[in-house]
Amino acid sequence: MSAIDDLLAEARARLDRVPAARLEEEMRAGALVVDIRPVEQRRRDGELEGATVVDRNVLEWRLAPDSDARELDVDPHTRVILVCNQGYQSSLAAATLQRLGLPRATDLIGGYQAWIGGPFDPNG
Repeated sequence: MSAIDDLLAEARARLDRVPAARLEEEMRAGALVVDIRPVEQRRRDGELEGATVVDRNVLEWRLAPDSDARELDVDPHTRVILVCNQGYQSSLAAATLQRLGLPRATDLIGGYQAWIGGPFDPNG
């Protein structure tokens, strides 16, 4: 295994990852779904209805409970589900959000591609 594979496995070991089939249920239960895909991917593949869009490059600053640049007032007990294209960068980002004070942060298995039923890596 490579170092990035180890890092990804370590991150995912702490996450209660969400299958695409459960995303709507999670949203109805009050989860905050955050789409971190770049604008180009959202234009190409479509928007995720009901999700809040936060660019990946500013995610931690916008959501961390003690960040001066926070834009979303997220209760630390809120379930935050990150969605990227295929479920890799969202896993790393969710683990980081947990370290920053959002212990219920997680991600969508397979990312947006799993959500739309598109081609995706089932390990994503």
